[in-house]
Amino acid sequence: MTMTTTQRILDLAAAAPASHGEDLVLLLSEANELYQQGLQNLRREMAERLSGLAIADLMFAAETAGMPCEASQDRNEVILLLALVEWEMTPAAMAYTEMAQDAARRGVCLIPEE
Repeated sequence: MTMTTTQRILDLAAAAPASHGEDLVLLLSEANELYQQGLQNLRREMAERLSGLAIADLMFAAETAGMPCEASQDRNEVILLLALVEWEMTPAAMAYTEMAQDAARRGVCLIPEE
């Protein structure tokens, strides 16, 4: 049986509270990779689904969803904004965000210190 991206992120998020140090970094890193993968998959699906819409309609939809657009943004950027709005509402994205925030409160972050 193949595990979905969502299920794997949920599993990683469930394991995170009991993890510390390097183990937590590894969990967070895997969850981040899956988060990015899920967002890109959704962006591709949205690009196909919205292929017939004019850029003005896409920009209006993004602005209506709370993602302001600039005239300089191209179709791909606007579709990414729309995908991000939709992705952020998924259980996988919400679990990852909560996991990352909890890790940050414990001093763990994927951004290396300089």
